[in-house]
Amino acid sequence: MNTRFALLASLCLGNGLLAGCASYAHLETPRLSIINVAVQKSDLFEQRLLVRLRVQNPNDRDLPIKGISYRLELAGEDFAQGVSGSPFNVPAFGEAEFDMSVTANMATALLRMLARGGGSDNSMESLDYRMIGKVSLSSGLLRSIPFEEKGSIKLH
Repeated sequence: MNTRFALLASLCLGNGLLAGCASYAHLETPRLSIINVAVQKSDLFEQRLLVRLRVQNPNDRDLPIKGISYRLELAGEDFAQGVSGSPFNVPAFGEAEFDMSVTANMATALLRMLARGGGSDNSMESLDYRMIGKVSLSSGLLRSIPFEEKGSIKLH
């Protein structure tokens, strides 16, 4: 009798955990947008920036964010990377702002784009970008949410 009860309790607990995992696995990716950029330090090879970002939560539950990391590519070349380790909370269907330290290497990225032919007069009407990263959560079964944003910036 005790064995059957233990087996039944284990099955119920297992089903409950799977249902909980499934609900966390369906979180939508938060959306990030740049609000402000301030130069902290700049020289020819490296630029240190403080970027203020807004994160929007399209989910029906709060997102307790532990940190965010990302990498930015311009025209297929690595351009910048950044991290934010300050925890904050984004309310359900809400938004929050935070600061992120960013390291950019504009000279190297520009030289690589020019070497690939990106410097001809007709080819620089727009610039493709790609931002890849992850949002790390401080609680819940799902510990990080990857994100990827792609687009094009018109230069004229």
